[in-house]
Amino acid sequence: MRIEPTDLADVLVLTPEPFRDDRGLFTRTFDAVEFDVYLDAPGTAATFVQDSQSRSVRGVIRGMHGRSGPGEAKLVRCAHGAVHDVLIDIRPQSPTFGRRQAFLLDDIDFRHLYVPPGFLHGFQALTDVADVCYRIDRPHDPAQNIGVAYNDPDLAIDWPQPVTVVSARDAAAGSWRELLATLPRTER
Repeated sequence: MRIEPTDLADVLVLTPEPFRDDRGLFTRTFDAVEFDVYLDAPGTAATFVQDSQSRSVRGVIRGMHGRSGPGEAKLVRCAHGAVHDVLIDIRPQSPTFGRRQAFLLDDIDFRHLYVPPGFLHGFQALTDVADVCYRIDRPHDPAQNIGVAYNDPDLAIDWPQPVTVVSARDAAAGSWRELLATLPRTER
């Protein structure tokens, strides 16, 4: 498995190396030992306590979601189909605060993301069906849900396909400016 940094501080791309033959393929989607060695943080992988999966149809956008308080770290991958995945750093002390980066996650390269606490996350399904899997490091607490509208003009996210469906929660999400007003003030 290759583990590489991204343009966003502390975000990693993990790329498995599938074995392919006439039967199809076999791949390890996560290796706790390699992950912990890369981070030089033994036991970090063992903190993942929850696995979740979503299924979306082409054009669906889920996001932009985050957590207040301690937040949550997660591994995100697309097990079936493809998604345009977007992360935005909302950690005021981070050198990449306010920056965003998009990634193609699919069932061909099996690339997935390590997202530390303090990011907004969202994606758009690029295929007829897209299954996204999340491995999360703490139980979900709905009271900590935060979000920004997927079409916020200040973020100006370039979604690659026409939007087909958005949840009522995502459609009613606040603005980037409203979220900024709630974040702790620090020297940037």
